[in-house]
Amino acid sequence: MRHTPHFVLDDRDEIRRLIRENPWMTIVSHPPDRGIVASHYAFLLDEAASTGDEIVLIGHVGRPDEQAHELGAHEVLIIVQGPHGYISPSWYAEGDIIPTWNHVTAHLWGTPELLTDEQNLQALTELTDHFESRVVKPRGLHLDPEYSRRIARGTVGVRVRVTRVDARAKLSQNKPPEVVENIIGALESDAPYGHAELAREMRRHHDARDA
Repeated sequence: MRHTPHFVLDDRDEIRRLIRENPWMTIVSHPPDRGIVASHYAFLLDEAASTGDEIVLIGHVGRPDEQAHELGAHEVLIIVQGPHGYISPSWYAEGDIIPTWNHVTAHLWGTPELLTDEQNLQALTELTDHFESRVVKPRGLHLDPEYSRRIARGTVGVRVRVTRVDARAKLSQNKPPEVVENIIGALESDAPYGHAELAREMRRHHDARDA
């Protein structure tokens, strides 16, 4: 990412929160004979393993993506994209004409560990149960174990122990408090470029900074 040290997000708890709230991630690798490869999958934070400074992701890829990325053979980059959106200069002080784009983003590096078939099935079960927990009548892989086991063979489970992190929270920290409040108000509205989720992220960040 662009070198912006004043936007660095180095609080591991905040990075873990970003991961929990934004499970749809991008995997990028550069196998020697294939060029750059990118895929998109849902990952969960391994809560039991992610203590202290540790961040561990668990998820899966569909075959043959594990071959395309050569998973397990080298380091990959996983991109976590949180709330982001256009910030109009019309929300700034009079005379300010330069727009920007606010965002919360984390780049995570690590070498994936391939899971066994049983571990992969367990990971898929936990992934499904995690998202189905919000549904009125949830459905899980336990409803048809044999069918679920067959479907799971088309995937490869992976665990990624993150060894490097580069995270940014660019949320108008360089603007005075009254301008920040104006930006948040505009984002909370139904006007063009309104973005309630980004507004909540900005308010949370600035409230914590001012506490």
